[in-house]
Amino acid sequence: MGTEPGARTRVEAGTGSGARGAEVRAGGGVRVRPKQPGRAVRTGTVLGCGALLLAGCATMPDSGDMQAVDQSPRAEADAQVRVYGVPPQDGAQPTEIVSGFLDATTSDEVDFSTAVQYLASSTKKTWQPFSATKVLQQRPKAEPVGQANREDPNGYTITLSGSQVATVDRNHAYTPEEQAYQQTIHLTKEDGQWRIDRLPNGLVLGQSDFQRIYRSVNKYYFADYKSEAQSSRAGHNVLVADPVYLRQRIDPVTASVTALLEGPTNWLNQVTASAFPTGTALKSSGLSLDDSNALRVKLSKRAAAAGPGQCRRMAAQLFFTVQDITRASKISEVELQDEGGNRLCVLSQDRANGEFTPRKHVGRPAQEYFIDADQKVVSMPDTTTEPRPVPGPFGSGKTPLSSIAIARDEDTAAGVSADGRSLYVAPLEYGTERGPAMLHSTAKNGFSPPSWDGLGDLWIADRSDKGSRLLRLRQGEGAPDVVTVPGLGDRRIKSIKVASDGIRIAVLVEDKGRTTLQLGRVERGGTERNPVLSVEELRPIAPQLEDVVAASWAGGSRLVVVGRQSGGVQQMQYMETDGSASSAQTLPGVNGVKAVTASEDETRPLIADGAEGIVRLPQDANWKTVAKEGKAPVYPG
Repeated sequence: MGTEPGARTRVEAGTGSGARGAEVRAGGGVRVRPKQPGRAVRTGTVLGCGALLLAGCATMPDSGDMQAVDQSPRAEADAQVRVYGVPPQDGAQPTEIVSGFLDATTSDEVDFSTAVQYLASSTKKTWQPFSATKVLQQRPKAEPVGQANREDPNGYTITLSGSQVATVDRNHAYTPEEQAYQQTIHLTKEDGQWRIDRLPNGLVLGQSDFQRIYRSVNKYYFADYKSEAQSSRAGHNVLVADPVYLRQRIDPVTASVTALLEGPTNWLNQVTASAFPTGTALKSSGLSLDDSNALRVKLSKRAAAAGPGQCRRMAAQLFFTVQDITRASKISEVELQDEGGNRLCVLSQDRANGEFTPRKHVGRPAQEYFIDADQKVVSMPDTTTEPRPVPGPFGSGKTPLSSIAIARDEDTAAGVSADGRSLYVAPLEYGTERGPAMLHSTAKNGFSPPSWDGLGDLWIADRSDKGSRLLRLRQGEGAPDVVTVPGLGDRRIKSIKVASDGIRIAVLVEDKGRTTLQLGRVERGGTERNPVLSVEELRPIAPQLEDVVAASWAGGSRLVVVGRQSGGVQQMQYMETDGSASSAQTLPGVNGVKAVTASEDETRPLIADGAEGIVRLPQDANWKTVAKEGKAPVYPG
């Protein structure tokens, strides 16, 4: 949408005594006013602002492909910029009012007080900006209904349109939704000035504005295994990441705690639970870490009734949720207080990491594994430069395998035979034999690569041309449990990756020659002896990719994905589990990737099977060849 004459926004950069304000007018006119007399003003950073932005400095360019970006110095500098709307001008025309209103909704004001000034008196009371946010490829295009600039007897109507890519709901959950967007805004005259009297609730933003204003934050809730909750292998303190989008410049710590208390998003609500008593409210405001990096939070009286164990679990949820948004500062402890400021409990950093870390089921993340040119399963500890065969039958090379999975305790391995028809499970111990196959497949496409969850259970798909069967072997042995996948239909499962929590599963689904990445949640019913398992509400993770080759968990709510867009070249990128692009670093290219693996410990390097062999990508480095020949690289899991 082009900027209407007179539309403008005000931008403030910096937070210290040298902060300065800038008023931006359409056409690129910029006036910079120093906040303090005598302080020099540098104008180089604002030259050409009008040419770059569609509507003042409140918005960023909307063209070009969406790419994951790093937490770079530029991003840190952007965090110091504050954007504020400019009130409507006397005599502004309807198109100017709509343009100014849209500008004001991209501001960093807590309650959109400037945007509200563009509304008629009756609408100010009814507009609900936080009901939902529609994310478009670009800012909405605004066009008058009928002949341009012709007023109807009851006012003036303007249509907003564009290509929608996602919705953020009232619970802050992001959902990809590619569809056409069209809504109308109606204006009327009030005291001789045009004002908006009818408009849809919520916000509508272009992608660039959305990425500037919002940040993905992980809330944490405890996994609820329901019928299997009492099993010896089920953990009682397993935290599951629940990503949401919050405004990153509006009291982010308080916002993240408030969102946590609201409970899990709808998609995870069936398989997670909060330790906070229902109805617990925040009684603190302006939350931040103190000089010792401690977080002290006052809660309503409902929280005071919790016992010491429950209180520590509440503190753990707060610890990891707030730590996610304050990554630059490590929290030393979390103290929960009642309304009067009396201590309820304290959770230290050591205890949080020791008892509640979300990666508690990831295992020892010191080794990577793959199948070498001699059909041996080999490992690559950090302390060596040469792969070495694993102990046990899979390290001998006598059993040709097409894929492997290493249990998260690294004591057991599962392998699928070279023809894809047999599943073997064997300990990683010297002197042990392979034993007979655990399962046989009669399907044309055989078994998918297997995957272990953090509970010690083994998952695998038996693939056929007319759908697939998803199976789970408890502790990697015995008769398998059949896991239903209601949303799968006749589509075929190509491969699976189960998260360490056993609650979420990433599935590559093939349908009519196109492979997509889907995420499902694992629901458990029945009884511990006779469980009923299902994977519910499959949803796309990388909808922009036409053909996904490989995917792997790469963090609590992040996957690394290899695929290609329609007509494009192969690319590797991080994606969040809600389907949004990750803010993690952009990955350097690597040719001909057939498989990729990552650890849920985000400090570990990526491993891929590419045209140059088995390659490794350490942090802040380029791809390096580990072995010129090999296949099926994996981390435990």
